[in-house]
Amino acid sequence: MPAQVFIEMKILFTKNIDQSVISKELGDDIVVDCVEVIKTNPITTHPFDLKNSSLIFTSVNGVTSFFKNNFKPNEDFTAKNYNKIYCVGEKTKRELRKYGFGTFKVLRNADSLSRFIIGHCQHETFLHFCGNMALDVLDRNLPLQNIKYKKITIYNTEEINPLIAEKYHAAVFFSPSGVRSFAKQNSFHDIMLFSIGETTSNELKKFTSKHIFTSEGNNLMSVLKLIRKEISNKN
Repeated sequence: MPAQVFIEMKILFTKNIDQSVISKELGDDIVVDCVEVIKTNPITTHPFDLKNSSLIFTSVNGVTSFFKNNFKPNEDFTAKNYNKIYCVGEKTKRELRKYGFGTFKVLRNADSLSRFIIGHCQHETFLHFCGNMALDVLDRNLPLQNIKYKKITIYNTEEINPLIAEKYHAAVFFSPSGVRSFAKQNSFHDIMLFSIGETTSNELKKFTSKHIFTSEGNNLMSVLKLIRKEISNKN
């Protein structure tokens, strides 16, 4: 059961979230608005032979755009051209499963994936299917270790930069690009900040010195539980 909330809170979620899911976790005493601050569009590209490359996916959009373009990975480890699949986050892993593919390794963020590859996968060749605003962690770190790596932009992320006139007690952020989009026309002053993991929190730190409440897991339920806990503490 959600914790009882005794103060009226208004929270801004910077992406569209099912209101029934929020109400179930936070209760009905919280006013919640959802405002999209970014939008994504897949890029149409011709599929090519993946050969024996290892594949990297760091977002759900990367997975959906990859399969919309009819790429065909080969998970048969006995075959000559076998593709290992690495991904960031459980949500990305679940999206791969929708298309019938498993993952060789799942890490919580790009930094930990970079460290794993450098420590264990020096001789593999990597193709990273991602958006135009993907963090440069992998393409900055892997080539320095002489690891063959290529970033393939398969969808575009556009910052909407909305001006939000309403006042909120808290705002919730889900990606670095979402943080940047919000920051263009809005202030982080006098507002509690919640973030879905360290990568997004690190982007917030570029704009504010305020404390950032960071979820342990990179998923919505982890963020909602954190919000519930902190609101209960304020009572």
